Amino acid sequence: MTPIVVVALACLAALSGSAFPMIKVGLEGLSAPHLTLLRHLVASVAFVPLLLAFRARLRPARADVPYFFLLGMLGFFVYHLSLNYGEMRVSAGAASLIIASAPAITALLARFMVGDRMPGLGWVGSAVAFGGVALIVMGDRGDAAGPGLNAFAWLIVLSAVVTSFFAILQRRMFTRYRPIEVAAFATWAGTVPMLMFLPGLSADVADAGAQVLAATAYIGVFPSAIAYTLFAFALSRAPVTLVTTFLYLVPVFSLGASWFLIGEIPSSATVVGGVVVIAGIVLVNVAKQRAAKRLAAATALRGT
Repeated sequence: MTPIVVVALACLAALSGSAFPMIKVGLEGLSAPHLTLLRHLVASVAFVPLLLAFRARLRPARADVPYFFLLGMLGFFVYHLSLNYGEMRVSAGAASLIIASAPAITALLARFMVGDRMPGLGWVGSAVAFGGVALIVMGDRGDAAGPGLNAFAWLIVLSAVVTSFFAILQRRMFTRYRPIEVAAFATWAGTVPMLMFLPGLSADVADAGAQVLAATAYIGVFPSAIAYTLFAFALSRAPVTLVTTFLYLVPVFSLGASWFLIGEIPSSATVVGGVVVIAGIVLVNVAKQRAAKRLAAATALRGT
């Protein structure tokens, strides 16, 4: 892995982590639906010069449009709307840690959807990661009143589940499209149903302060368009296993940015749950890497 790829991945993790506290800032002056729409209007526009800079296509094949709408509904409309509603009552750090469980959920879903093998250690890792999520859901209070379960955390869990479906379903598009093209076309497709939130947007924007609008513009350009572009660049230069390993840093950056930007200090339950989640995902990845090595060795042996 070259130094430029390492820098790109570090920037990707930092930008992705910064999105969670900035969503909190955006929600101070915008409703969850209006924040979702405005962010993706910004991202949709920002993708145009990025596609031109990468000399990528500006539109998909007509036959693939319905599939991109499916990807857009899951990976952008449902994911971001649930995340934004959830962060109304869930701390930014806890939200990032719950989303961090997505690789474990993806591995589990891939076993049943596309037949990916799940070694025994992978099942253990998935169980550990889900246990960590349960600790966060039970322990993080965010802005919710009273003791006990924070029901809004389940909206973040829904975001983690739908983004896992998105990760699996988008694989087939990489055979015909570059990663940045898939990201752009799915973003545009996911933005279309968000247009139902246009009524009242102008009034909401007029009442929002400059800080709220700046935060919304930031998450539309940097954690959305630029982060996806960095991810696409990294995938073109390094193995996917190494690229995804850097995503472990996202919650670290999120917790740091949440403390620095909005003064949010995670609860002990959130920290413990987050450590458990990351440990579970590490186990899943170790299991998958071992299985891949055994498969490669067996294939080489049959070829001799």
